[in-house]
Amino acid sequence: MTPVWQENDMTRPLNIVWFKRDLRVVDHRPLIRAIEAGPVLPLYIAEPGFWAQADASARQWDFAAECLVELHATLAALGQPLCVMVGDAVQILQRLHQSHGIAALWSHEETGNGWTYARDLAVADWATGAGVAWHEARQFGVIRRLKSRNGWAKAWDHDMAEPLAPAPGALVPIEGAWPCQIPTSAELGLAPDPCPARQPGGRAAGLATLGSFLSERGRAYRHQMSSPVTAFDACSRLSPHLTWGTISMREVAQASWGRMRALKLSDAVDAGRRRASVVAFVGRLHWHCHFMQKLEDEPRIEFENLHRAYDGVRPEVADPHRLAAWSEGATGFPFIDACMRALNQHGWINFRMRAMLMSFASYDLWLPWRETGLHLARKFVDYEPGIHWSQVQMQSGTTGINAMRVYNPVKQGLDHDPTGRFVRAFVPELESVPQEFIHEPWQWPGVGALCYPPPIVDHAEAARAARDALHAVRKRADHKQAAKEIVARHGSRKAGSPATGRKRKPALTPGADPQLEWDF
Repeated sequence: MTPVWQENDMTRPLNIVWFKRDLRVVDHRPLIRAIEAGPVLPLYIAEPGFWAQADASARQWDFAAECLVELHATLAALGQPLCVMVGDAVQILQRLHQSHGIAALWSHEETGNGWTYARDLAVADWATGAGVAWHEARQFGVIRRLKSRNGWAKAWDHDMAEPLAPAPGALVPIEGAWPCQIPTSAELGLAPDPCPARQPGGRAAGLATLGSFLSERGRAYRHQMSSPVTAFDACSRLSPHLTWGTISMREVAQASWGRMRALKLSDAVDAGRRRASVVAFVGRLHWHCHFMQKLEDEPRIEFENLHRAYDGVRPEVADPHRLAAWSEGATGFPFIDACMRALNQHGWINFRMRAMLMSFASYDLWLPWRETGLHLARKFVDYEPGIHWSQVQMQSGTTGINAMRVYNPVKQGLDHDPTGRFVRAFVPELESVPQEFIHEPWQWPGVGALCYPPPIVDHAEAARAARDALHAVRKRADHKQAAKEIVARHGSRKAGSPATGRKRKPALTPGADPQLEWDF
């Protein structure tokens, strides 16, 4: 795209394109619109205040830094490298405005954590006071200031079907020495966080991941996504790339729709089964934005029970012994511990195992969801606050509208890892345990020789006590009306996509509880 302004007019104020969690140039509407308006400075601000939050971790920054390296090279090839500054966003923008003048600020909307919400309010106040227009474009299918969920799914379909914004043809270089040094996690004050099997960041990796999923890895996605034995390959693994925006939701949706159409016309023996897997995946793209919309509409759910009748039911401070055992993968339940250790190494685990880990912490261990939710947030390279905190509350039974899902850790192990392959890979202490005892080593006669703890709780007793406590809340007179109000505000009206060729499902009711994804 050729800029409409004269290339030698370098006295004009800058159009700042503020990259946040949208680290790409394809389907980046703020970038395209800024280029049309005048000289563009691509800017990323590494904010120490953000990375000091309790839900941030070095593994997340390391992924983002790899994305920034590739973005910097891409923008440099277009003519103007990425400018990387470290500090407070308002202060940096103010300095740029004083030194060069800012014609306008361009970015995507962000549905982030409480810190970014407050930061954006501060930037908006600054922009208003400085007379700088801030233009924000929608990043996902999340709608700001949404008055009603009616028609939301249809709006998502329409938004995702819009043409992709093309990559710019060129950027006119801006004179001056612009900082471009990407800080290390240590320089941002983050603690060491080894994650040896973490996915690599960057758009090239994201596109390769999307391509391999749609062409090959996802052929049995619908049937293999639930077990950690198969999920690491069968799931799309696109969640960190969507979180950090190396690819857009629109790109993923349109590529998936295209694959569905191709499979419908295919004569391959397994075309129908493969298409069904892509259909299932597209449904989860809807749910991705559906949950983000909840946080956009009600930011307090990061910190407070969605249904306030559950306030005070669990202790406010976690039992340190139980919290440490759970977070370190040392609960004495092999499948629970294997999943936590896998997460520690990979920065990712599939949705059912995330739900199981959270359920075990909230029901069996009776830990406050805020503390355990923060631990998982730090471990997830793909941490997306809107999805995360909604799911944390769902799996903890505090939404007031979802069925209580208490996972039996032994049954889950037998269902999803019947041979103990996954457990043995991540809990090597159990290598000598026979298969019939691998999920209940405390039943094995040779248990005394193991360097592995006994079960931290009796599952049946702990689950029963938790259910009784939460059922008592649900029987209270004030529970039902508040639950109805939550459904009216946050409940899904329709699920599925016209592109699937299937009828949409009916509206959710307070008791409805579809198996929803935390990520893909």
